[in-house]
Amino acid sequence: MDRDSEKDMNKKITVLALCAALFSLYLPAEAQQPTKIPRIGYLGFASLSTIPTRIEAFRQGLRELGYVEGKNIFIEWRSAEGNADRLPSLAAELVRLKVDIIVTNGPYSTRAAKAATVTIPIVMAAVGDPVGDGIVASLARPGGNITGLSSVAPELSGKRLELLKEIVPKLSRVAVFGSSTSPNTAGSFKELELAAGALKVKLQYLDILDPKDIETAFRAANKGRADAVLFLVAGGVAAGHQTQIAELAVKSRLPAIYQSRRYVEDGGLLSYGVNTADLDRRAATYVDKILKGRTPADLPVEQPTKFEFVINLKAAKQIGLTIPPNVLARADRVIK
Repeated sequence: MDRDSEKDMNKKITVLALCAALFSLYLPAEAQQPTKIPRIGYLGFASLSTIPTRIEAFRQGLRELGYVEGKNIFIEWRSAEGNADRLPSLAAELVRLKVDIIVTNGPYSTRAAKAATVTIPIVMAAVGDPVGDGIVASLARPGGNITGLSSVAPELSGKRLELLKEIVPKLSRVAVFGSSTSPNTAGSFKELELAAGALKVKLQYLDILDPKDIETAFRAANKGRADAVLFLVAGGVAAGHQTQIAELAVKSRLPAIYQSRRYVEDGGLLSYGVNTADLDRRAATYVDKILKGRTPADLPVEQPTKFEFVINLKAAKQIGLTIPPNVLARADRVIK
């Protein structure tokens, strides 16, 4: 072999050896750095079994963005089962698990998550007045580690009273079932008072602090000669008691309107409010943005764009009430 051929051979051997060395280093490095799968903590107040539509809507929102639970995203599901005292420990547990994001589905769980961490991003799916409750600095620039969606609950109270007036033309007294422990009650009642003044309706406020107070409140409404009942309580102490509430309304022969369609599906008369399932679906977009590097402080809090009006004709028949055709025509859903 001549000298030039020998040099070429040595060069080839050197290059091959270098490639082999780099390749041997590359494989272990890849093995040591697997793709990290994001872990989401979902914190709810009511039992998750009572809100299947909301849970599925959140999962649907994730799927639309390419996330498949158990494959490229993990979700730690936690519920206080209607006991607010459990929320702080559940929030602390999610923090210990070092989840990437905490998703909350109402004011109680949002406040618990806020108290548990100032670093882990929090996405709230439905809080009535996040600014008034001190959860975020403003809707446009929430600041801190919390953003998400507002359900603007207070502004809808007046509309519910108007609907009651349409189905009960002689409406003059309305019993309002609220809960002073709920952060949205004060703002909602203030809006309600404005509407009541315009409609010349007197309000009787009854505080619900425990599920056992519900039956007592219906008795007080009858004693106070109420023509109808308006619920400011959407979840909280009333969660899981929708059927009982519907039965008490029938027994009292009082038309009642609620914030959530769950009450109407379980036998209640009317509901008008935010389509909360749509808020849960949209919460997934915040999860996606944060996982891609955005910070909650710079993501504006969005407001609802979809509302729903649901009527239960069976419930109307049970209390001898006829729903005017023009009101029926405006319903998004009529249960027969």
